Amino acid sequence: MTKEEYEKNIEKLISWAKAYYVYDEPLASDEEYDKLARLCLEFEKNNENLVHPNSPNKRVGGYVLDSFSKASHLSRMWSQEDVFNTKELEDWIKRVSKVESDLEFFIQPKFDGASLNLIYENGILKQAITRGDGIIGEDVTHNVLTIHSIPLKISEKSLIEIRGEVVIRKDDFEKINIERLKNGEAPFANPRNAAAGSLRQLDSKITAKRKLYFTAWGVGQNSLEFSKTSELMNYIFSLGFERTPMQKLCKDILEIEDIYKEMVEKRDEFSMLLDGMVIKINSINTQNSLGYTQKFPRWSCAYKFPAIEKTTKLNDIILQVGRTGVVTPVAVVQAVEIDGAIVERATLHNFDEIQRLDLKINDEIIIIRSGDVIPKITKVLKDRRDGSEKEILKPTNCPDCKSELLIEDIIIKCQNLDCPSRVVNSIIYFASKNCLNIDGLGDKIVELLVKEKKIYDILDLYSLKYEDLQDLEGFKEKKINNLLNAIENSKNSELYRVLTALGIEHIGEVASKAICNKFGLNLVDVTFEDLVSIDGIGEQMANSFLEFFRVNKEIVLKLFDILKPKFIIKEEAKDNLFKNKTVVITGTMSKSRDEMKAFLENLGAKVSSSVSKKTDFVIYGEDAGSKYDKALELGVQVLNEQEMLERVE
Repeated sequence: MTKEEYEKNIEKLISWAKAYYVYDEPLASDEEYDKLARLCLEFEKNNENLVHPNSPNKRVGGYVLDSFSKASHLSRMWSQEDVFNTKELEDWIKRVSKVESDLEFFIQPKFDGASLNLIYENGILKQAITRGDGIIGEDVTHNVLTIHSIPLKISEKSLIEIRGEVVIRKDDFEKINIERLKNGEAPFANPRNAAAGSLRQLDSKITAKRKLYFTAWGVGQNSLEFSKTSELMNYIFSLGFERTPMQKLCKDILEIEDIYKEMVEKRDEFSMLLDGMVIKINSINTQNSLGYTQKFPRWSCAYKFPAIEKTTKLNDIILQVGRTGVVTPVAVVQAVEIDGAIVERATLHNFDEIQRLDLKINDEIIIIRSGDVIPKITKVLKDRRDGSEKEILKPTNCPDCKSELLIEDIIIKCQNLDCPSRVVNSIIYFASKNCLNIDGLGDKIVELLVKEKKIYDILDLYSLKYEDLQDLEGFKEKKINNLLNAIENSKNSELYRVLTALGIEHIGEVASKAICNKFGLNLVDVTFEDLVSIDGIGEQMANSFLEFFRVNKEIVLKLFDILKPKFIIKEEAKDNLFKNKTVVITGTMSKSRDEMKAFLENLGAKVSSSVSKKTDFVIYGEDAGSKYDKALELGVQVLNEQEMLERVE
């Protein structure tokens, strides 16, 4: 094969591959494709310097990883602020119009998949990273090489991040699940999960078999000089990325609503799941002026589609026991497909909701589901009752440990710390960063220790020995010693951290500090009157605290004896501007959020997480977000870090 013949054959192979993987319209049989691919591969093996940059032979997979490495995005990947109706859309437009009144909006369909960041340098795809937390994701480059809608080489030579969504077509999703069931594997819940799962295969051959599709929706770091997003995206599509359907420009809310209605009507016609549309201000200068909150760009939002309703039947109610012992009813419904997912469970927040709905076993019901939202029962079809319906009674005993349940207004809960349903989650919470911060004792490790009967409750953590762990899979000498040291180092923690770590209903870090500051280790013997005398502790919190210790006092005393928690009596803060004031912190400052919080608390301030009319000050740093905006709206006094320090001095 000559170079010219190779080039011609590769172009044919690319068109065949794109027709099959991208457009789902095969132009050749599998046999024809494989035969031509082998001929081209033979040429490529003997002429490495002549290999076409977008050769489909580079996309067959076969690279196997032990695990995915973490990788940093060149610039942050942001979430989208959601709006669900015309009123919320109007409010968003009013906010952005404060910067620029004559706005133009760029509309894109919002596909439900896995977000991906592609980094190109000198025109070559260098790295592909999952969204992760927006700053750091997982390097999935070897898998992304198998996706035919992602060019391996583009004509843009500058360093650029191109961002989009990896999705699976509905038809391909069905085929994948049929194959998984044949192989005895659990089917994917929906196409989004299938796309994310396929993208994170350690064996890229598996990814290559699945027809993943990439649709670009934006850029990250770049040096392109465009004044409008619509022009920018047209350029991105010209580089070889597939053009997204139904992208439009709008001048006002009426035009936006027209497109929204059109997309809702056509959502089932799309080959991929569509859960809304993204609205961006078209002017890039206006985008830069508006900037970002801590979570979202102020210049864009996701206008979510209405929830999809389906009729089904309530077969049963099961009870789930949460970390704090709260017992929640869950509806078991006759399986029904909603928006690509098979739904067999629906949320019921509490038994008051069951009473409000007048819900009975065997009732026909309407449930809704929107995007990632857990399916919810919205209506009982009482006119369809035939006499077979059964009343749903409140439980009196824990479904797991059988101990008597506490009934507290709308909450029903098991207070027993040794309840098997609570043990795993209680220990996970106990060991978490904001509690005892036991490094290495993550969710999977706790689940394993409980499953293998190495521990039965929180107290057992502190009697673990080296020999208890050495027979567990994945536990080598270093890992065992690190975990045992971390558990040992959690002793002598501050008392309020230990109290917080117990996971008492309504008693978080702020309440724990207040109780510990007043009573120290005597907190196990306090009365109702003692508790409600503390500013910020109400009747419900006091009752919850007392009920917890009624059931668990003996366990807590043993825990205190093991941990010997530190208790430092704080001197009352001297008079200053912030003493006894409610303060909210927002934005990035010279100190970490925890350091700034501790500094203000030492001044006698109450640090809150949300802004309200009762807030006295909002202290803000760079990239201050919605809390700053709300403070201005409510007339709350705002101070930057330097102004705050000057007031203290």
